[in-house]
Amino acid sequence: MTEGTRAHQREQTRRTLLREGRRLFAAHGYGAVGLAEIVRAAGVTKGALYHHFASKADLFRAVLREVQQEVAREVAGTAAAQDDPWEQLTTGCRAFLTASTAPGVQRIMLIDGPAVLGWSEWRAMDEAASARHLAEALATLAERGVIAPQPVEPLTHLLSGAMNEAALWLAGSGGPSDLDDTWAALSRMLQALRAVPD
Repeated sequence: MTEGTRAHQREQTRRTLLREGRRLFAAHGYGAVGLAEIVRAAGVTKGALYHHFASKADLFRAVLREVQQEVAREVAGTAAAQDDPWEQLTTGCRAFLTASTAPGVQRIMLIDGPAVLGWSEWRAMDEAASARHLAEALATLAERGVIAPQPVEPLTHLLSGAMNEAALWLAGSGGPSDLDDTWAALSRMLQALRAVPD
């Protein structure tokens, strides 16, 4: 067996562990899933899992990073389809709320993520995945005078926190109009940021 073939097999094993770990964590939650169940679903040994991940928490961290990156790509892609910077911000925010309503995303990214990894690590991962896109959008709007000139970092944290909290609330709500109602409220908050023309 060549080194290239071995490397390909290792990568296949890693991807399979990520896929099955994600499926099980999304369906049952981190606490209800054991390593034995993950390796059985992936069709590998515990040794193979430990070759790629130091622990169940390490596998979860990789799954969470994957979910956060997918959501960030979806939000960035939706925003980039707009020409106007204000529309980029608002469509990106709406895309985040919509993506966050997927049950597996909610469970992994918003419910288990902070609980398993701790608030500080979860926040750092959240910022690396999507907060920088939000900060860039807000900086552009401030530079162009669409929103009042202001420090972007606190505003980014406030909006990010509001959207994460809204997504968590949506995870526990069940009303058919809850997403639309949440977006309407967030939209009013965003609109309040707009600079009043002189």
